[in-house]
Amino acid sequence: MIFSHLDSPLVHVVGNPLRAEIEDARDSHRSDHVWISLDAGMPELITISVNIFSLRNHDAGFDGRVRVGILRASWENLPARGVQECAAFDYRDWESRENVFYELYDRETLGEMILEMGTQARRLEVWGTPYHRRRNGVHQIHSRRASCAVEEDILHRDGALKFYFEAGRESRMLFLKFCGQT
Repeated sequence: MIFSHLDSPLVHVVGNPLRAEIEDARDSHRSDHVWISLDAGMPELITISVNIFSLRNHDAGFDGRVRVGILRASWENLPARGVQECAAFDYRDWESRENVFYELYDRETLGEMILEMGTQARRLEVWGTPYHRRRNGVHQIHSRRASCAVEEDILHRDGALKFYFEAGRESRMLFLKFCGQT
């Protein structure tokens, strides 16, 4: 198991995206993830599970849509593939240095955007929480602050995505927040 040697509840994974797909739930209204398979140079592929809708907020009577902040930049060199522990990742650190503007996305639009980025990107950098079910994966790729439906306020454990594109050597870093997250 790839993550068995890690003690940290937060990881930083860099890999080449191989396949991206929108979750195929029996009830399409329960489909709330995009899955991206990464080759991080490990013996097994890693599945990145990105929320495109908050069922917890929706089921509690709140807005289930996701707010997304995108930081665009250019890159000179791609980060090396691999998996490592990450001591902390906090949106507040980024927001204090950069002008992160958040826009509200519905499930379909956000799903298609991440699907397209996952298909076109040359490399993907991810911060999140490791899990192992049928496969090794990373989830909790969003703000971990308290939301409308979740009271627990987890600090310094946010998750994010950074896509690297060959065209124009552009990168796009995505920050995802749910209803009520500041």
